[in-house]
Amino acid sequence: MSMNNFQKRGFTLIETMIAVTILTLAVAGPLYAASRAIVAATISRDQLTASYLAQEGIEYVRALRDNEYLAAHQAGGSDVSGTAWTNFIAGIESLCLSPASCSLDPVLRAMGYGSGSSVATYTGAPLYLTNCAYGVGGLSCTPPNIYTQQNLAGSVQTGFKRALQVFHISASDERVVSTVSWDFHGTTYSVTVADHLTPWQ
Repeated sequence: MSMNNFQKRGFTLIETMIAVTILTLAVAGPLYAASRAIVAATISRDQLTASYLAQEGIEYVRALRDNEYLAAHQAGGSDVSGTAWTNFIAGIESLCLSPASCSLDPVLRAMGYGSGSSVATYTGAPLYLTNCAYGVGGLSCTPPNIYTQQNLAGSVQTGFKRALQVFHISASDERVVSTVSWDFHGTTYSVTVADHLTPWQ
């Protein structure tokens, strides 16, 4: 074998290795970028869902306040707003006053506080997604989907957990904080929404 032929074979092998390396990098780069894009899209989707769930927590606490006003209005009296606010504070602070946390199930439990009611002590239990919804004829298992604390037949456990806390700011100001958390690939994410509630005037 001549030296010239050996050199040609050697250069061909080196060129092949370089070509394989370039091809590998050319394929791996877009695949990695696509993988990261899928992860980012999944996190964004979960973050949007968590934002809605956190806002729902705030809105439901506001509905509890308004429900107390309607109950006080029906009962009558000289200070309907004051009575309603006092009842609301007593109920919500009994379970949710910081550093304690509470959870809520706005659809499938009775409006109110305590065992068997909407607002209960936070246990860290996940939310379940079900197809059941309240319609004209009562509870029917058709869309839209509902997030609930209860593991109903046909429901799917989600990775979302929702905790509420109340901070007593003043006699006429309660700060409500709703936090939804979830895990993705070993990392915990959370979305927090806060608002201030005051008595009806």
